Amino acid sequence: MQTQMTAKRALDLALGSVLLVLAAPLLAAGAVALAARRPPGGVLTRSVRIGLAGRPFVLRTLRTRRLRLDLLSRLPHVVRGELSLVGPEPLTPDDERTRTADGATGGAGGGAGARHWRQELRPGLTGLAQIRSRSGMPWDEPALLDQHYAEHHWLGLDLTILAAAVHIPLRAAVDGLTHRGKAHLSDTDHRLRGYSAAE
Repeated sequence: MQTQMTAKRALDLALGSVLLVLAAPLLAAGAVALAARRPPGGVLTRSVRIGLAGRPFVLRTLRTRRLRLDLLSRLPHVVRGELSLVGPEPLTPDDERTRTADGATGGAGGGAGARHWRQELRPGLTGLAQIRSRSGMPWDEPALLDQHYAEHHWLGLDLTILAAAVHIPLRAAVDGLTHRGKAHLSDTDHRLRGYSAAE
């Protein structure tokens, strides 16, 4: 486990640093554009989240979802070690899932052992639950997917999730471009001349 975690942190640090350098011009442009609008509260949102070993940290996010700049703006947290590239969703202190591993409220089943798996992992920019969010799963499924990731994570799974996290929005963008302005033919548009439905 220690070797995997060390390799995971090395991947976060190396890839996170490269992505941050590449994204820096976009993030700077987004911040300048937002600053020009003077949004209330500034260009960044700030919220307390629970990290590795239950330690709280302040998550700073750019106030825009264009080009996924909100997620990219969290890359400094990856480099600092507060987030991982892949992991469970970063939860707020008042979220029920911070008390138990299965998403239930605290109580008899909410002891230290129940939240053990979540405390052993850094939360992530993306994760198994996030890439499956459009699959039509029940409302309680994300917690199970996070727990499944916690129990079975390894670098190969991280790389697969990262690839899917990049592929899904790219595919959506390409689909949007290819279908824009495309005519949709009805059944009657391609019938032979003289065809009658009564025949």
